[in-house]
Amino acid sequence: MTPAAIGTAPAAPDVPAKPAQPTESAERLARPLIRLAKAGGVATSYIDQVGTYVEIDDDVLVNVLAALGIDAGSDAAIARSLAQLEHERDERLLHSHTIVVTAGKDTSVTLHCTESEQPTATITLEDGTRYHSDLDDILPSVSSADQFLVLPDDLPIGYHTLRVDTGERQDEATLLVAPERIPLPDAVAAKPRWGWMAQLYAERSPESWGVGDYGDLRRLAADAGAKSGADFMLINPIHATAPVPPLEPSPYLPESRRFLNVTYIRPQDVPEYAELPAEARARVDALHATVAAANDSSDPLDLNASWDAKRRALRIIFDQPRSAEREAAFQSFVAAAGPDLDAFATWCLAFEVWGAPWEADSWFTRYDRESPEVADLVREHHDLFEFNRWLQWIADEQVTAAQTAAKGSGMALGLMLDMAVGVHMLGADAWWNPERFAVGSVTVGCPPDFYNQQGQDWGQPPFSPRYLADTGYRVYREMVHAIFEHAGAVRIDHVLGLFRLWWIPQGRGAKGGAYVTYDHEAMLAVLAIEATRANGVVVGEDLGTVPDYVRKILADHGVLGTDVEWFSRVDDSATAGDPYAPPSTYRRQALASVTTHDLPPTAGYLEFEHVKIREELGLLASSADEFQASAEAERRAMLELLVSGGWLRVPSTDGLAGCVGLAGGTDQFDATDATATATGAIGTYLSAADIAADVPAYEQRIVEAMHRMLTDTPSVLRQATLMDGVGQHRAVNQPGTSDQYPNWRIPLTDAAGHVVHTEDVFDNPRVLSLAAVMNGRA
Repeated sequence: MTPAAIGTAPAAPDVPAKPAQPTESAERLARPLIRLAKAGGVATSYIDQVGTYVEIDDDVLVNVLAALGIDAGSDAAIARSLAQLEHERDERLLHSHTIVVTAGKDTSVTLHCTESEQPTATITLEDGTRYHSDLDDILPSVSSADQFLVLPDDLPIGYHTLRVDTGERQDEATLLVAPERIPLPDAVAAKPRWGWMAQLYAERSPESWGVGDYGDLRRLAADAGAKSGADFMLINPIHATAPVPPLEPSPYLPESRRFLNVTYIRPQDVPEYAELPAEARARVDALHATVAAANDSSDPLDLNASWDAKRRALRIIFDQPRSAEREAAFQSFVAAAGPDLDAFATWCLAFEVWGAPWEADSWFTRYDRESPEVADLVREHHDLFEFNRWLQWIADEQVTAAQTAAKGSGMALGLMLDMAVGVHMLGADAWWNPERFAVGSVTVGCPPDFYNQQGQDWGQPPFSPRYLADTGYRVYREMVHAIFEHAGAVRIDHVLGLFRLWWIPQGRGAKGGAYVTYDHEAMLAVLAIEATRANGVVVGEDLGTVPDYVRKILADHGVLGTDVEWFSRVDDSATAGDPYAPPSTYRRQALASVTTHDLPPTAGYLEFEHVKIREELGLLASSADEFQASAEAERRAMLELLVSGGWLRVPSTDGLAGCVGLAGGTDQFDATDATATATGAIGTYLSAADIAADVPAYEQRIVEAMHRMLTDTPSVLRQATLMDGVGQHRAVNQPGTSDQYPNWRIPLTDAAGHVVHTEDVFDNPRVLSLAAVMNGRA
């Protein structure tokens, strides 16, 4: 889960669990502040990871309510706010501006009418046409004050508008008409599918600019399908980032989730590059030459040098005249993207001309979209404004080309794109449309848990639940639609955010927050509509502290969960050394994997790379010896499961330990004692203890055995990582750090630390050996 940190759990929680108190007292529930908070969608208590009941402090509730636009600053203000919420509810004809409808089923909508009112209703479909049916069939309820409108059961899936009119009062709502659940694509329903996880920036070729790019993605996706038989490729988020160095390395802190990261563009793949005059093309090639040598370096990536050279090259290409056909395609893209594209381009322009938005007395706080200074800026620098719109078009074309290549290679799904939790608080989305967020007074994070005892503050402004509901979730719809335009699957980081987010008032610290609830049915309806239209899949990252009811609701709606071998213990134990769960207990409706990007690659994890990093950076909450002991217990438990289940079978007489392709077979055998030497039909095998005594010698065997176990899960999607394929040890991300570790800048290297280039990945014997395991052939 990202940005949340995940790693080896301590042997036992540092804080003992308190006696459970499952509900708030009647006295607390009767308090006006508590009643107001609940009416405003703010949870006033929660159960933490160890089952402890926690009540939210009054001052936190007051501040979170203020971020929602609800005044709770005094007893009188609380009374007024309660009355206002009740008044708003009673004055509306419809209970909400957004109504979720399950396609093919009758839906009753309550109308708040007086006895004398005779309402009529109309529905305008998403395409602007009028739905023709008798909508005047209003069924009276038992109460004469309320009536019910029964919506027709043949509404097509999509976003429609319901209007109700009584003559003196009118009201309207967006109808989110969604399938009951997201159907699995036929190819996935027919049999389990598997794919690779890759860090896009890490894979480079001679044509790259020191950092992996969309050209590398196109090649990787095509080769993954054609040469390894994979059906999807999950990559890190490619949301839009700032246009000016220093670049933010984390792909999980974007400036906008609506648009794409243009720093991944490959200039040579822009059609106009081939049409450049010789002198201009030579300038582009010379810029490439300044950073091309970095493609062969195993040092952390220099994102800023890459983008500095690439951006100047792209400006040269932008100045090359486009054909009439290409210009028409660009204008069509601009029209389809709508005003949000202009907003993002304007924010980029302000950043480039006026400076970074986090500088003192920044334009970010002095100007907004209505400021005449902003209009003057666009007019005076229109060419640069147009350049930023053009960059988005080129990025869109190149990601589309990568998905086309993926599907053309035989992949069932193609690209799986990762959706970050939120956006930067000083980014384009928050500046141009602050009404969409609770801006300035709260940020999003998570409460304390096993892995972060102080909690986490991710520094991102949360969506306003009221804005989403009042606007028919349009901003969320457009974001999800844009992602599915380029992918066959979407992974949602911190999927719990569809249900609730931990809002942290300024100055309180991550512990001092409260959960704010969201209409998960509406957000799941949007996902169902967009995924169904794209014949795609939605995967929810539901690791960590996620209530059982959340997982059930997600499953009922067809959203796949996430099961990770290193986190899957019997009875969900969080204690290192407790037995790992057998693969038969994994969920069918899930993406199953050995590891995540928040852990070192499997080879590194087996050899305690995470222990070394945390000790070196001073991140340990316990002593290094205690953490090392818990890591050893964790590894021992994994090896015992692999050996006892038959996924790891090393002949005791085998002198070729660790060689490519020599991992054990897929058949299983019974073992009465996993720590003793096992005997099979073809001889004697090493015990888990024997293997643990020399893990480096058996490294590849163990990695492949863990993936072999993965193929015995019932999960419909299984995932390997390119890092595990090539034998990389270095972690790409160390949660809880920023500058202390080169997060999201580690290139793809093999077990010896040598760079593995894009064109060589799927000719690598170790990668192909792991692919054979995932295909059930080894």
